Amino acid sequence: MADSTGREAVAAVWRIESARIVGALARYTGDFALAEDLAQEALAEALVNWPRDGVPRNPAGWLLTVGRRRAIDAFRRRAALDDRYSALARDLGEGGVAAGGPPAESASAETLWDPDQIDDDMLALIFIACHPVLSREARIALTLRVAGGLSSDEIAKAFLAPTATVQARITRAKKTLAAARVPFAVPSAQERSERLGSVLSVIYVIFTEGSSATSGDDLIRFDLAGEAQRLARVLARLMPTEPEVHGLLALLELTAARFPARTDSDGQPILLEHQNRRRWDRSAIRRGRAALDQATRAGRGLGAYGLQAAIAECHAVAPSVDTTDWDRIVLLYEALGRLAPSPVVELNRAVAVSMAQGPAAALRIVDELKTSAALANSHLLPSVRGELLTRLGRGGEARAEFELAMRLCGNERERVLLARKLGATSHGGVIFGAARPAAQPDG
Repeated sequence: MADSTGREAVAAVWRIESARIVGALARYTGDFALAEDLAQEALAEALVNWPRDGVPRNPAGWLLTVGRRRAIDAFRRRAALDDRYSALARDLGEGGVAAGGPPAESASAETLWDPDQIDDDMLALIFIACHPVLSREARIALTLRVAGGLSSDEIAKAFLAPTATVQARITRAKKTLAAARVPFAVPSAQERSERLGSVLSVIYVIFTEGSSATSGDDLIRFDLAGEAQRLARVLARLMPTEPEVHGLLALLELTAARFPARTDSDGQPILLEHQNRRRWDRSAIRRGRAALDQATRAGRGLGAYGLQAAIAECHAVAPSVDTTDWDRIVLLYEALGRLAPSPVVELNRAVAVSMAQGPAAALRIVDELKTSAALANSHLLPSVRGELLTRLGRGGEARAEFELAMRLCGNERERVLLARKLGATSHGGVIFGAARPAAQPDG
């Protein structure tokens, strides 16, 4: 029992405090890659000691102290007893912990955690993990590892990739950052502005994969979506004057508010028109609308994430599909298409147009997208086209589109939904399958 309790405590503390610990160690050592390794060593030691000796009174402080002590050992092994080593040794002495000895229980949280420095460490950590010198896959893996506290196994499971592949991406990312001599520091105001898009994009991709899984047996990966929400909340607290940060947070909150009603007890998708809106998370809707209001108050106009949040708000406040303000949604998608043009945005606009103006007008938009390379291997285009053709009474063509969509779809739950639509083509469909961006209607 003690063993189980100790391991559960390690997991809980690590998930909450890992980013702060890595950030603090990176500041102390000046080496981001080393800091992440040191934090992992501290985690491994906790997994041995806590189940055996009990959970320390200051768990986060225990992990940080072990990590700092390991830094001393690393510098010793390199025979690098320089000024940095001396500074670390003096700092450890102030905390009451001798190198090589056990972590001091008496070290206070105030000594270990300076609130102002924590904010800087966290901000630096997020911006480094999402540095544009890294590939998108590397940014996602590194962000989930160092800012989210997920293990390589958890990341691999979330994205259905081999653990070895994820580990290789993380290792390569750390080597790339070291080779590029990326310092551990909060970027300047100009650099933050230039790199913020990369940070927001990573968080958005993580959430999108969680909210509408591209493969696997589950429609929603709640842990992954929840981690993206947590990162967005942290970023909004650290960068309160950036409207697009609040726009992204609003989008995630408003989209996640529909999660409780999107699947039945067996995990099967529930179309938007059939969802019990009383099950939508009203607290999340309030949080999302408050974040959207904060983005709007900045007075700079909504960005791409803010516009998507405004679309999600239209769904969140509507009592039903029929009473949804589809005309406003069409206008918002048109604005989004001018600001951040993409075939997916156009496909989503077509869905809104079909509800506001009818399927014939929407089909013209969809047919123009058939040559898009970005949608060539996606099930979304034939799925939407099948819906429109069904509503126009062209059942044979609709069935061909749904069959193609099923072949292209990698998510088992969505394939089941497409099979249901295929079988119902003679009855006339109404609502569309899940698409990206996340503001798209569910189901």
